[in-house]
Amino acid sequence: MPSILSRAKTVLVDVPRHGKLAYCLLRDERVPAAPKAVLLAALGVIVSPLDFPAWVPVLGELDMLALGILAVETFIEACPEEIRREHETALQAKQSVWDRDVRDTVGAARHELGRLIVRIRSRVRHRDEFQSMSEVG
Repeated sequence: MPSILSRAKTVLVDVPRHGKLAYCLLRDERVPAAPKAVLLAALGVIVSPLDFPAWVPVLGELDMLALGILAVETFIEACPEEIRREHETALQAKQSVWDRDVRDTVGAARHELGRLIVRIRSRVRHRDEFQSMSEVG
């Protein structure tokens, strides 16, 4: 029987990996709609401001993190094996939909941050020029 620490380590390693895999599988049109709907419904329950699971027997006893992990694991298992393996391979090679979307998002954020810095510098320069003109005049 594995120790609590080894199980915790496994969960901490598996959760991000499975989260990325679930993201890729959700984006894949070859994955049937039913498992996607179940996963999205479970995630909706987790982020809902209503304490909906407390009203449902058994679900009310589950912690939200456990529900999330269970939903992701169930979703991954419900996906076709060959598609799952394809996405796992792409994740290992850092060539997955997840990796591409993260690169695109970080690139867009850097671009927008650069634009914001330019605008701030321009306003500071403009303010300094205005103050210099008002001190002279």
